[in-house]
Amino acid sequence: MHPSKSGTSKQINELKKEIQELRRSLNQINDQKEALFDKREKLGKEIISLINVTKNLRKKRDELTTSVKEFKVERKKLNDTITKKIENIKKLNKEKKDLERKKGIKENPSQLKREIEGIEFKIETSALSFDKEQKLMKHLKDLKKKFKELTEMSGVWESTHGLSKEIDEEKKKADEFHKKIQDLAKESQEKHETSIENSKKIQELKEQEEKVKKNITEKKEEISKINEKLKEKLQQIGEVDATYKEEKKTKKALQEKRRKKTISEKQKEVEEKLAKGEKLTTEDLLVMQNID
Repeated sequence: MHPSKSGTSKQINELKKEIQELRRSLNQINDQKEALFDKREKLGKEIISLINVTKNLRKKRDELTTSVKEFKVERKKLNDTITKKIENIKKLNKEKKDLERKKGIKENPSQLKREIEGIEFKIETSALSFDKEQKLMKHLKDLKKKFKELTEMSGVWESTHGLSKEIDEEKKKADEFHKKIQDLAKESQEKHETSIENSKKIQELKEQEEKVKKNITEKKEEISKINEKLKEKLQQIGEVDATYKEEKKTKKALQEKRRKKTISEKQKEVEEKLAKGEKLTTEDLLVMQNID
């Protein structure tokens, strides 16, 4: 037994509503999927950019670390040289003190020289008594003897002075190396810390990207399920529509059959009236002409 016209029509309308709702959901989810694709692309670009920046930071950090090591080697060489020169100065100072102690010399060469020149000038320019001049001459002779001994020590003094000057210059250079090492080490550390921060950000972005990929997969599955339902509903509405058309055709044929049966029965009644000689009505005349 087929459903009635109203039942089939209602079923078609319900299916149409379901199909419309499925298509609306499909469009909505598809828009969400496209938005997720855009987000994934944006995250991917951000990750690549951060990776490149981090690579450059690490490269620069490594270069700075290498420079620090090289400067440390140079500074160590300088410090070793300074240490050796300080040891040499100590030896020379000891040698100088030993000579001073041995010779009994305490005077400064320059002061001694000025004193000698002063006595010579006094003897040449002053009217001195014989005794006083003799005393000054003896004192001058002693001073010249000490000055000669000091002159013999001048090589030790000059070596000490030269080494001290070299040490001062090398210490200044070592300090410059030390400051350069500190600056480079600080810059290297800053780049290292930034690199670590970027690595954390990259990891966070990758986790976000994975979530987005998972959401995209879920949306694709939803779309697939809706498409299956939509296909099913379209198939159903096709079947119901075919049934509805068949019902209309059957009903129309039945109505035509009933109409013909009614005309046939009326024609028979009119024929009976004619046989009996009864008066025919306008409707009877129309039946006789087979006009509905």
